[in-house]
Amino acid sequence: MLAALIVAKQQVELREFPDPVPADTGVVVDIALCGICGTDVHAYQSGKPYNPAICGHEWAGTISAVGGDVHDFSEGDRVVVGAAPACGACEACRAGQADRCQVSFMSALGREAMAPRHGGFASRIAVAAARVVHTHPGLTDVEAAQIEPATVAFHAVRASRLRLGDVAVIQGAGPIGLCALQWAGAAGARRLIVVEPNADRRALASMLGAHDVVEPGDAASALIAEHTHGLGADIVYECVGRPFAIQSAVDLARRGGAMCLIGLADEDASIRPISWLIKEITVTSSLAYLHEEFEMCMAMVADGRVALEPLHSSTVGLDGLDGALRDLAGGRSTHTKVLVDPNR
Repeated sequence: MLAALIVAKQQVELREFPDPVPADTGVVVDIALCGICGTDVHAYQSGKPYNPAICGHEWAGTISAVGGDVHDFSEGDRVVVGAAPACGACEACRAGQADRCQVSFMSALGREAMAPRHGGFASRIAVAAARVVHTHPGLTDVEAAQIEPATVAFHAVRASRLRLGDVAVIQGAGPIGLCALQWAGAAGARRLIVVEPNADRRALASMLGAHDVVEPGDAASALIAEHTHGLGADIVYECVGRPFAIQSAVDLARRGGAMCLIGLADEDASIRPISWLIKEITVTSSLAYLHEEFEMCMAMVADGRVALEPLHSSTVGLDGLDGALRDLAGGRSTHTKVLVDPNR
């Protein structure tokens, strides 16, 4: 069986792996679609060592084999990849902090004991049964393959200081930013402002519920001031994932406001601490998700509160992954969410 891995800077390889078999507590999933994540793009750009288990971690498919100790899943069940539930036995769980379960967190990072040697850029994958969640029957495969990033944004907005009636700014209209935009709207934000340099993505943000879309810079600062009586945004969601964007998120927030860090910048950032101090900014940050949030997220996608189909802009086969990554890494791509169909 072939699986695609990012092995070096701007280098993707198709490697042969044995056909997977389930562990006693595992399942094998035939993958329908797998999304290309921003972390895949960063790895392709940088060539830094990359955990192969998360090289393609946004997948959905159908179970084709189950281990002898698995009773919650059967062959033919549609599933999405998620994080394992809290274990109840680690230090965090014993301290009453099940939402910080170390076992669950390691599974989200693809570093648990049963982590596969490749991710979802493959026709099949063997994983722990605890890592998969039954797909909501109302979801298409295209929607199901985007549930993992949608849940990342759901977790972030759920954990943030957003209040009913807030003015919320979303920096970056990539897949995570466009999901955060919709979750913030569903959570009761009064005005949604998206800051994004790409005109196509600004148009998509408008279609998905943004009240205002604007390019970064002075125009963004002026627009936010106009809608907040000069105070600044109540909360800013940083979804760009670049070091420069962290300080700009704080610059756009009001005194006493909040900033939620979602975008994963892989380099040190230069900030002005005095502005954070003077503004008394509250900062929340978010990585991954909780097991139970997948069902919450799927239910709200299924009932129409959040739309994922419009984010899907292209589907490629395994042989098109390198070209898709090159396009997304170039900074001028017209695509938003590219899905990989390993059976093409």
